[in-house]
Amino acid sequence: MNIQMKYHRAFGVYGICIENEKLLVIHKGGGPYINRYDLPGGSLEDGESLIEAMKREFFEETGLEIMVEDNIGVVDFKLPWVWKEFSHVHHIAVFYSVKRVGGKLTKPKQFDGQDSLGAIWVSEEDITKDNSSPLVLKAFEWINSSNIGIDVTTFAEWKVQV
Repeated sequence: MNIQMKYHRAFGVYGICIENEKLLVIHKGGGPYINRYDLPGGSLEDGESLIEAMKREFFEETGLEIMVEDNIGVVDFKLPWVWKEFSHVHHIAVFYSVKRVGGKLTKPKQFDGQDSLGAIWVSEEDITKDNSSPLVLKAFEWINSSNIGIDVTTFAEWKVQV
């Protein structure tokens, strides 16, 4: 049987926030990274700048107010995800280093489009390919090497954890 591949293109901004050698991640409640750790962040709203979206998404998903320190770069991932008429997702992610400047970790308000179930701090030893999104894996790559690379990362055998 020949299945035609059709990619959903997802674009978003994501924050790498490190404190005490731990990375802040969210528990993902939807999408191809459901039931995994993911970076706080997401899509832009109409007319919103990248930095405005980064601050809003971070606050909505974690309860923390942030300062965006630096643009780390852009990475993209391809993986299988059957959703609507699509067979795969092509996720384009702009990474920023961010610093907490206020707020406290809180359980996010749930609304249509909210896919964070809460945030926690994790160390690299807590992270595996099976419990984390490609963004979290890439974040630790950057933490360890100060480099995120330029090549697409493809996960041909990706399993959505429903």
